[in-house]
Amino acid sequence: MRTFNVTGMSCAACSARVEKTVSALDGVRSCSVNLLSNSMTVDYDENKIDDDVIIKAVMDAGYGASVKTDHAAGSLEKEEIKKAKIRLIVSLVFSIPLVYISMGHMFGWPLPSFFLGMDNLLNFALTQLVLVLPVMIVNKKYFIGGFKSLFKGAPNMDSLIAIGSGAAFVYGVYAVCKIVYGVNSGNLELAHSYAMDLYFESAAMILTFITMGKFMEAKGKGKTTDTIAKLIDLTPKTALVEKDGKEIVLPLEQVQAGDVLIVKSGDSIPVDGVIIAGSGSVDQSAITGESLPVDKTVGSAVIGATINKSGYFKMRAEKVGTDTALSRIISLVEEASSSKAPIAKLADKVSRVFVPVVIAIAIVTFIVWLLVENSFEVAMSMGISVLVISCPCALGLATPTAIMVGTGKGAENGILIKSAEALQLLSDVDTVVLDKTGTVTVGEPKITDILPEKISKDELLILAGSLENASEHPLGRAIVEECDSRGLTLLSATDYENLSGRGIVGSLENKEGRYFGGNAKLAAEMGVNVAENNAWADEGKTVLYFGCDHKLLGMIAVADTIKSTSIMAIEAMKQRGLDTYMMTGDNTKTAQSIGQKVGITKIFAEVLPEDKEANVRKLQNENRKTVFVGDGINDAPALVRADVGIAIGAGTDVAIEAADVVLMKNSLADVVSAIELSSKVIQNIKQNLFWALFYNCLGIPLAAGVFYALGGLKLNPMFAAFAMSMSSLFVVSNALRLRNFKPSLDYRGLQEDSLPQPRKQAAEIKKLATAADNKPENKSEKGDIIMKKEMVIEGMMCGHCSARVEKVLNAIDGVTAKVDLEKKTAYIELSKDVADDVLKQAVTDADYEVVSLS
Repeated sequence: MRTFNVTGMSCAACSARVEKTVSALDGVRSCSVNLLSNSMTVDYDENKIDDDVIIKAVMDAGYGASVKTDHAAGSLEKEEIKKAKIRLIVSLVFSIPLVYISMGHMFGWPLPSFFLGMDNLLNFALTQLVLVLPVMIVNKKYFIGGFKSLFKGAPNMDSLIAIGSGAAFVYGVYAVCKIVYGVNSGNLELAHSYAMDLYFESAAMILTFITMGKFMEAKGKGKTTDTIAKLIDLTPKTALVEKDGKEIVLPLEQVQAGDVLIVKSGDSIPVDGVIIAGSGSVDQSAITGESLPVDKTVGSAVIGATINKSGYFKMRAEKVGTDTALSRIISLVEEASSSKAPIAKLADKVSRVFVPVVIAIAIVTFIVWLLVENSFEVAMSMGISVLVISCPCALGLATPTAIMVGTGKGAENGILIKSAEALQLLSDVDTVVLDKTGTVTVGEPKITDILPEKISKDELLILAGSLENASEHPLGRAIVEECDSRGLTLLSATDYENLSGRGIVGSLENKEGRYFGGNAKLAAEMGVNVAENNAWADEGKTVLYFGCDHKLLGMIAVADTIKSTSIMAIEAMKQRGLDTYMMTGDNTKTAQSIGQKVGITKIFAEVLPEDKEANVRKLQNENRKTVFVGDGINDAPALVRADVGIAIGAGTDVAIEAADVVLMKNSLADVVSAIELSSKVIQNIKQNLFWALFYNCLGIPLAAGVFYALGGLKLNPMFAAFAMSMSSLFVVSNALRLRNFKPSLDYRGLQEDSLPQPRKQAAEIKKLATAADNKPENKSEKGDIIMKKEMVIEGMMCGHCSARVEKVLNAIDGVTAKVDLEKKTAYIELSKDVADDVLKQAVTDADYEVVSLS
């Protein structure tokens, strides 16, 4: 598949002509031409055909073509705007005095005596001829392209302009000849009659108004590709490379995979790679949409075009050139902008027959008025008006302008839509199927509950973390991470043994006895009788038992936590009338627990990858329009099967390749945003098509003189040209309104009290659902009632800050604290009386500000 630049297209008939010509070539599988971006995407068999044959076919059809080698859309549009501006200035410079001279006497405007009187009729006529010629010459492209297409049997918009303006000019030249004859023969009455019907002003103003419309249209089209231009501008032009111990500045194009790059504070990261030395705080908002900088250390992946806000590190380049994340995003946006939605086929079908029909109508109009009025001038005026007002520019721009603005706006919001077809299908969906792990939930296990036996929670965590530190099991890593976040020092484990499917046993430094940690089966093997914690199990949590020899030391519950945006997103889906399902390979009990928390009652549990695809197909067989949202390799079959597959951006490459839409921000809220954007775009396209077709349905009868015959309303060719240009401008302007699109669930940075419905409702649901997870348990390990306090803290910026605050608070005797970085709040449990001043002082000494304590 290859993309070509196509020049010389001016309307939907042009793009249809090019598309039809290339599609007919042997070896071409498919061809899609985009009038707005002046581009053509061709899928062809390289064994049967090559680029030169395709380019020649386009040129034979009367247009120019070249292979698109890079993201050059912006420069092409600037050149188009520049040329249109020059043509417009020249046209106006000569058209304004032409109109003044030709029509001034009708409005009583003063004219030089050089043009007045019967003796100056030749001066009057020849001056107009001289003024119209520069306008005709500077706009010769319409005549060259228009007549070339007409003679090839495929007339387009330029053909209509060429015939209309050309006919007015030819008649004007004919009138000048009659004036010369009348003056020379002394028949001044004949000369005067033709001097009043020269039509040079119509020929010039038709071209001027068309050029004005094209200039404004070109500027509007330029705005539709602003997103791509902004993305391209994000990429730094050079990179600081370390070679042989020296720092060398190289152009980005010369950076190769494996090179060691140096990134200093404030620098843009040149390419995708991995940090091998140092650390930094990276602003990834342009790519992932994360509002806060992300701390990066050795081993962390970094993305090209993101910014190192602070720190210094060395990185190894892994993906360069077109393989970087930014290049892939740009390619996706360009491909989607150049593709066609099914609704665009309507405009294509209409445009293929529209121009020939218009020419036929113009001829019939000319003949009818010639017979009715017996006046060549009136008949010609009506015929020219029909030709000019019917130009199908608006029809050709109706779909691609909206698609280009819509996909660009989606990219700005971290929603990458791969094709116009997916964009349209999203607006029709009625069923959303969500994968659970990594989509509804975070996909990483976290500790949710700690229940020690006659020891403190921290002591239980130290023993459990020390034991699990020797294990690579995800559940064990969750315990170790919890210890790290609390600043707990772990012990060394020796003589340990991993028991598959049960847990781990081993010895700990300076501790007597044999320690164990695992499921109930392992506890029983160690001689400890434990009762199953059905309450935790019913909530979908995995219970781990820890003990020493034959004694139970405590239980820890671990679960995959729900994403903060999942509940509000699912609620918003319901409010839109979408039927929502959840699909997972987990057991039914866990799935139902998660489903209950997020508000989903329709659940497919314990499914294999092929079962996911089969379940989506089953829903489709019920005549449902489905969206499947997933992130894993096992989701790929279902992503392909669904009407629209949506991949979470942090998911696997396989899922992203299989999907039609990619969410860069890893949030279900963007599923709702994608559907909203799709609905807005399709609504905009329908508006554009309606007004384009309505304009022609109304304009053609008006130009043909139907209303003149009924009520005396007649359309001058000049005003017909102006009306046609304004219709195209209206369509482009209407599409540009999509630039104001804002996702309804884009709640970041807003106070919940200020959120409009339904965001406020969803935020309340989110608050209720997460409150239990964020706050500590109600009882101490001894069963005593605990005093609970909430401390609001300013100054915490990252995970290191929250971990430091937790550490200083937990160091106070009788205090167990958990910090929520997002809410800037520490949730504190007190097993003994601790003064508020002691709590506040500990946080203040750590260089953070206590706002309130309640």
